[in-house]
Amino acid sequence: MDSDPLPSDVSRAVSRARDAGLLRCLAPRVLFFRSVDSTNGVAGTLDADAEGVVVVADTQTAGRGRRGHTWFSPPGSGLYVSVVLTPGRARRDADRATALLTLSAGVALAEAIELETGMSPAIKWPNDLLIGTRKLAGILAEGVSVAGSTGPPSRVVLGYGINVGRMSYPPEVARVATSLGAELGRDVDRATLLVATLVRLENRYLDLLEGRFGAILEDWRRRAPSHRGACVRWETPSGDETGVTDGIDESGALLVRTRHGVERIASGAVRWD
Repeated sequence: MDSDPLPSDVSRAVSRARDAGLLRCLAPRVLFFRSVDSTNGVAGTLDADAEGVVVVADTQTAGRGRRGHTWFSPPGSGLYVSVVLTPGRARRDADRATALLTLSAGVALAEAIELETGMSPAIKWPNDLLIGTRKLAGILAEGVSVAGSTGPPSRVVLGYGINVGRMSYPPEVARVATSLGAELGRDVDRATLLVATLVRLENRYLDLLEGRFGAILEDWRRRAPSHRGACVRWETPSGDETGVTDGIDESGALLVRTRHGVERIASGAVRWD
């Protein structure tokens, strides 16, 4: 699939970051598409040597969220980005580095948004950024196996969407979503914000590769007030279970205190009451 010409504002912003030494391992190539079904889908088809390559779209026709949900992606209004990463090459504990990728990305996006706008979004486990109770951004990490490989996924496509401009949402989205423009009452430059997210993501990715897991967990916990004391429910083979969040463990799994004791939830849908 052939990409479209990179917008000049994005090209200039990326070049400035490279020249300043702020992008060393991410964005060796930035592929831009006016419209794709999903940036994660495009990134997942790239060659095996595509680590760090960034896929950006102005709009997605079938943007992917967790557990089969879609991400509303109107043109000119958000950041729709995917980055190819290989956390499995971490210097120590590659499994833990991979498990913490989504949480580290949440910290990175929150840091970038705070830097560019002064707003401090809260992180909700495992992959949402909120302003108040409304969703501002989401993250989706998907493992991708290189063609011909029989082992576990060798790389991860990390996708994220941020609602940037003021927009009209479908009714089912309007109840739960917000954007930077709506919250600030002004426009936010998408090219500048894109590069800020890539710079912060690179910093946190290097933390993972170098085994600096404690720093990621500490900053995630500080930005995620609901990881303790929030009421949640989830489905089990025997029916719905409920409990109160009791932190996360060292691999990023959610701990929930129930009537049976503390449950560890590593994946799956959790509903927040």
